[in-house]
Parts: sequence; C-alpha cells; structure tokens
Amino acid sequence: MLKRFFEGILWNARLFIILAVILSMLGAILLFIVASIDIVLAIKQTYLYYTGMLEKGADIHNILLNTIIMAIDLYLIAVVLLIFAFGLYELFISKIEMKGSENSKVLEIHTLDQLKDKLAKVIVMALIVAFFSKVLNMGMKQPLDMLFFAISILSLALSLYFLHKDSKH
Repeated sequence: MLKRFFEGILWNARLFIILAVILSMLGAILLFIVASIDIVLAIKQTYLYYTGMLEKGADIHNILLNTIIMAIDLYLIAVVLLIFAFGLYELFISKIEMKGSENSKVLEIHTLDQLKDKLAKVIVMALIVAFFSKVLNMGMKQPLDMLFFAISILSLALSLYFLHKDSKH
C-alpha cells in the first residue's frame, strides 16, 4: 500500500515538466516576436535611408546585415526552445498526435538521446550564425587574423560535415 502510494506520487511528479514546457514555449514565442520586430525595424530603416529621410552617412548595408543575422540567431534559439518543449512533453507527459502531422518528423522525439541530438544540431547552427555576426564586425588588422579566420571557417565546415554525416546513419 505504501509502495503504491509512493510510486503514484513519484509518477505524478513528472507533471512538473509542464512548467518547463510552458515557459519554453513562452520564451520561444517571445524570441519569435522580438526577432520579427527587429526585421520590421530594419526594413523601416532601409526604406528611410533610400527615400532620403535618414542621413546618408549611415552604413545601412552593415546595419541591415547585422540586424537580419541577429534575428536569424534569435529564431534559431526560439526553435531550440520549441524542440525542447515538444521533446520534454513527449518524453514525460504524453505523445503528441495531431491530425495531418504524419509527415512531420522534425518534432518527433522518442528518447532523451534524440532530444539531445536535435537540440545540439540547432545550437551548433545558432553558434555558427553568432560567429558569422562577430566576423562581420571584426576588423582584419594583421595577416594572422586572416589565417585564424580561415581556420575558424574550416572548423565550422568540418563540424557541419560530421553533424550531417552522423544524422544519415
């Protein structure tokens, strides 16, 4: 009797995961909204620049590129939160079965290892976008800077290759 009672409490304690699921979803929605607003503001700034309402000394191309890259980074982090929320829900609460979703394998998660693998791939992509953003703002002062830049790009390319190669098996 005591064993069954304790096991019931332990089993139902998994429902605390709902808190992480809800907050992850809210975080993802917030990031999607912020990234979208950033892009809309970049569009507005570009319009003002090309219609002559913004001073011509501004480097609009660099501002636009940085804003869009940062928005992509926010979108990727939002996707991480969505995958995390879906994965936690499916692993600990219940399998999500939506009508017409039989072709969607993106959010299908059966094990904790699958969740970690999907999260790792999206996080690596977010890091690559963040790296790209930093590189755009980096000034090359010495030839050694160019060498480090090339080595960094090679490292990123190799990591993407191995991530893609691993996902095919």
